[in-house]
Amino acid sequence: MDFIEGEVLYFDKPLHWTSFDLVNKVRYEISRFLKIKKIKVGHAGTLDPLATGVLIVCTGKATKRIDEFQYQTKEYVADLCLGATTPSFDLETEIDARYETAHITKESVEEILPHFLGNIEQIPPAFSACKVNGNKAYDLARKGLEVDLKPKLLVIDEIELLSFQPDAIRIRVVCSKGTYIRALARDIGLALNSGAHLTALQRTRIGNATLEKCLKIEEFIMHNL
Repeated sequence: MDFIEGEVLYFDKPLHWTSFDLVNKVRYEISRFLKIKKIKVGHAGTLDPLATGVLIVCTGKATKRIDEFQYQTKEYVADLCLGATTPSFDLETEIDARYETAHITKESVEEILPHFLGNIEQIPPAFSACKVNGNKAYDLARKGLEVDLKPKLLVIDEIELLSFQPDAIRIRVVCSKGTYIRALARDIGLALNSGAHLTALQRTRIGNATLEKCLKIEEFIMHNL
């Protein structure tokens, strides 16, 4: 591999790692292998620490292609807990409210999911990197401050119910850049006249980069360096 001329690498981001953790590890290992002090390494499309799956990492001159990958369609598989909400819409924060779920059926879920297809407006989570007056929203939210975020226009191409239990569902989502699956979980809970939050998230595809094509960071270090 020619990391300086530029490589496009597909990784399966580990749970609890930030996207920058993975980039920093790749940069460190390449620099050590090539015995150089600096090399450009960047990623296309941030994943939350509690998410796993496809993360595209570009090195050297290939970092110029990052925008190209960021705008490609993404696919996710998400697990949602029904009947409870958290301030972050995922497991980063504790449950803050519980709601009735007895009225929720598989049929009612299948009926509301198509309402999220196409061009939709979504209010990003307060626990996100969106900027509010120059500050990152999650910095303000973690201090207990009120965060007022404007709706953003995005596109959901496909949404499918993969499994149903009375208090949990698994869905597959194909969507555009900028979609917060955590916020989608919140909105699905509201549409079901209940509450919901994300308990697991895996990105299974970015463009043509699928999970099957991805390396674990340990495999990259062992076989490519």
